[in-house]
Amino acid sequence: MPVSRTRTLVAILAALLAAVLLASCSSSTPSERTITLTFIRHGESEANANGIIDTSVPGPSLTPTGQQQATAVANRLQSNKYDGIYASEMVRTQQTAAPMAKALGEQVAVLPGLNEISAGWFNGGKEDKAAITYMVAPADWLRGDTSFSIPGSVSGTDFNGKFTEAVQRIYQSGNNKPVAFSSAASIMMWTLMNARNAKNSLATDHPLPNTGRVVVTGNPVIGWTLVDWDGITAF
Repeated sequence: MPVSRTRTLVAILAALLAAVLLASCSSSTPSERTITLTFIRHGESEANANGIIDTSVPGPSLTPTGQQQATAVANRLQSNKYDGIYASEMVRTQQTAAPMAKALGEQVAVLPGLNEISAGWFNGGKEDKAAITYMVAPADWLRGDTSFSIPGSVSGTDFNGKFTEAVQRIYQSGNNKPVAFSSAASIMMWTLMNARNAKNSLATDHPLPNTGRVVVTGNPVIGWTLVDWDGITAF
């Protein structure tokens, strides 16, 4: 092969190699950083104390017990030094977030997508009947049928889309250790629908108590991994 053609071929190969290396380096964009996202359920609300399903917005306030729980969870977890604090539009989540925000000197950002799943026709019903009323459709969502809707409320597709949008906004804020205060059904359902290693049985065997927490790591590109379900870390 003539020397000139050999040099040309070498130059082409070198250019291709450089392009591959450049693409490899540029693939680690800021949008793919991994974060640790903590969800905390609100403290005891007036509806909880009365055994009533209440998903209205802004909804009931915390009870005195709930206020104590909010202070306790802030004292227990403030050492995690969360760099962003979020809550839903519901009064009970914002009241639960307030002691943490005060302890860390942060503001609470309100995201509607973190709201509790609307109970629709079952709003105002008894909490002890939720498994055969309010939570029937969400149980189907976990089995893969996200088209099923809670009567008078959202489908699994609708819920997951809105909550995921809120998570996306948290991620895009640039926080690396954010904490989001939300509600039991929304935290549990979103986690079980999106964390690759989560087991559906967690929702029934270990439902989140007031101020219970769930921790996931990952990002919207590679997905999410469950690392802590209110003290359970083996999945």
